[in-house]
Amino acid sequence: MDTTRTLLKKLSRRNEPYIFLVLLALCLLIEFRSGQFFSSNNLVDIASALIVPGLFAIGTFLVIISGGIDVSFPALASLSMYATTKYLLDINYQGGVWAAILMALVIGALLGAFNGLFIGYFKLPALIVTLGSSSVFKGIMQGALNSKQLTIIPSGMRNWGTSAIFTARNPVSGLTSRMPVAFIAFVIVLLFVFFILKYTMFGRGIYAIGGSEVSAHRAGFNVVRTKVVMYIMVGMIASLAGVIRACMMQQAHPTNMLGMEMNIIAGVVLGGTAITGGRGTLLGCMLGTLLIVIVENSMILLGIPTSYRSVFTGAMIIIGTGISAYQVMHMNKTHSKRTKSKEAA
Repeated sequence: MDTTRTLLKKLSRRNEPYIFLVLLALCLLIEFRSGQFFSSNNLVDIASALIVPGLFAIGTFLVIISGGIDVSFPALASLSMYATTKYLLDINYQGGVWAAILMALVIGALLGAFNGLFIGYFKLPALIVTLGSSSVFKGIMQGALNSKQLTIIPSGMRNWGTSAIFTARNPVSGLTSRMPVAFIAFVIVLLFVFFILKYTMFGRGIYAIGGSEVSAHRAGFNVVRTKVVMYIMVGMIASLAGVIRACMMQQAHPTNMLGMEMNIIAGVVLGGTAITGGRGTLLGCMLGTLLIVIVENSMILLGIPTSYRSVFTGAMIIIGTGISAYQVMHMNKTHSKRTKSKEAA
């Protein structure tokens, strides 16, 4: 009985159970209104729509738990995707998708290192640096690369984008949906980052830095190196998402990923990641992102005009940040009470 009570008390302090219940209630509401939410093709559509936001959320999650805010990842992803696609088209590349992925990862690593250099070595605020680098990346794309929509992409990217693990068919409407092979890449990245955060000193260092850089340094973590490597990793994840986006859309649009940062940050914070850093789980991050994706993709089923999308996103950011701030305040009060109790004793 005591064990059950302790478990329930622990769960009540975490965001994941509440987000799960909100997700469940939302799914049931959509099903009640439309009768189509739990159809196999709609579930596949939602899983497909989660791939790119999910990858962006993983990178954003790493930055937030380290105590920073990154708003440059859509521009970084756009630049690496566009540069890769344009170069491969210029040389008339006819091979598979792996060359595109590898090239984008290298570009993403370099752009991520650019952020990491200023944030890690020069100790500048992450938000200011990434605001600036976002403009730099967009400027390079628009100026040096003279970016414009590429309606044709290399055959390897095109074929990979249309490849499917399986196809789901709705027996009522007859509509079919493909589960893209890219979903496997998303799962691999998710499991890789989960392993790093849970079982490596590098992952523990990211959490420690988010809690307190001074304490992390005293504990033996190399703060500068950890930040630089983390931003390189974030750049690579964002670049992969950019290539996947181009492959799935069958075209390379230089601007259609710009502006996604607010939705992604909202999802990560809603999932219980402390906006001040040092606390959060990948499970919560994915649940919060899934909530955003489901609402964005189910507005028509709910009968809500898509023009209200920005209203919803803004409300989610306020609610998520408010919950995060309340939890931090509650933890600080609890810690203060314990400290006073020890001093009194």
